[in-house]
Amino acid sequence: MAWRNHSTITEFILTGLSNNPHIEALLFVFFLGIYLLTVTGNLMMLLVIRTDARLHTPMYFFLSNLSFLDLCFSSVTEPKLLKDLLSEKKTISVEGCLTQVFFVFITAGTEAFLLSVMAYDRYAAICHPLLYGQVMSSQLCVKLVFISWCLASFNSVVILLLALNLDFCEAQTIHHYTCELPSLFPLSCSDISINIDILICSILLHGLGTFLPIFFSYARIVSTILSISSTSGRTKAFSTCSSHLIAVTLFFGSGLIRYLMPTSGSSLDMLSSLQYSAVTPLLNPLIYSLKNQEVKAAVRRTLGKILHYVR
Repeated sequence: MAWRNHSTITEFILTGLSNNPHIEALLFVFFLGIYLLTVTGNLMMLLVIRTDARLHTPMYFFLSNLSFLDLCFSSVTEPKLLKDLLSEKKTISVEGCLTQVFFVFITAGTEAFLLSVMAYDRYAAICHPLLYGQVMSSQLCVKLVFISWCLASFNSVVILLLALNLDFCEAQTIHHYTCELPSLFPLSCSDISINIDILICSILLHGLGTFLPIFFSYARIVSTILSISSTSGRTKAFSTCSSHLIAVTLFFGSGLIRYLMPTSGSSLDMLSSLQYSAVTPLLNPLIYSLKNQEVKAAVRRTLGKILHYVR
């Protein structure tokens, strides 16, 4: 890759999660379990929603896309993490690093937009139940998912251009377990002030552009729920939103901490990255299945069919 000016670095060294072989062995088993459970859980959600006609609704269409994104998101970083936990030297090529930066942003960015779209879906279902079928048509659902991918792709290209504009001279150790743009800035020997400003503006625009629709949707939802006279009606209405609220809190909380706080190479940086790239994709299928009676019933039906075919 042709780097601007005098960059001569061909690979980066990752510090990883630990340099103790015994701890790395335990971490490998732990994160291998997390990754396998993540893949199994999200594939199960995709299979259940695809095969069960009762779940062919806008909410579950968006949920299936969320499961697909969680599969992609976890696969961007976790396989490399597992490989490094078994390696004495943890390196990644410049091209591989930039590729990882790009796909982290495109998958995380699309998930942020999708969570925003899912909040609007809940708003339409609770605040305008009689018009829900007309408002959330299948064509609109597909368009919203497509727009989410397009906007996230555009943002990812901007981020990638920021990374391509960096000069690297001697420092090549990334104090992290994966390649993320904030961790590359301290390694640059060029002026990064403009890059940091653009990154912060990009994250704020992306974050506010996705979080504000969630906030206003739930403001209307809460207002509508409080106006429901029966306790059972309020409980039922809120239960349809609780899973989404938990997913939003987990994803946005850790993501904003990682990209808006100054990079220090501390444990907090790694924990926030692990939260949104490994833990959240694992928890999402559990959150939506354990708190949703329709999904639990569909899972039982699907497992019953699978066992029937096996026999």
